[in-house]
Amino acid sequence: MKLIVAALRHPVTILVAVIGIAFFSYLAIVNSKIDIFPRLGLPTVYVAQPYGGLSPEQMEGFVTSYYEYHFLYITGVKYVDSRSVQGAALIKIEFNEGTDMSQAMAEVVGYVNRARAFMPPGTVPPFITRFDAG
Repeated sequence: MKLIVAALRHPVTILVAVIGIAFFSYLAIVNSKIDIFPRLGLPTVYVAQPYGGLSPEQMEGFVTSYYEYHFLYITGVKYVDSRSVQGAALIKIEFNEGTDMSQAMAEVVGYVNRARAFMPPGTVPPFITRFDAG
């Protein structure tokens, strides 16, 4: 209660304090090194290869390992992560920041076509999806 009474008795002091806080807040925002809207560059390509009837171990041996081997030769690859599940191989290829994703996607398609030569007969083309939030 004493704070309210003091504020009502000294309105000029309160006005100067509010203006000072607003001014220094403005300076803090202007000089901040943090970007409010950062570029979320997550250059990633996902490859999903369906092949019905194979166990995860068979998918790893017949499909996933060939893709992993070929994808390591793509320019700008940061890492390759893969999962083999019942009837499908799921491969995530993450690229370095600043990688030209059009070029990377073309290389992925080229290496997918090369790896398909080693696939079991009856393998359908994989689903290739590009994800680049930037």
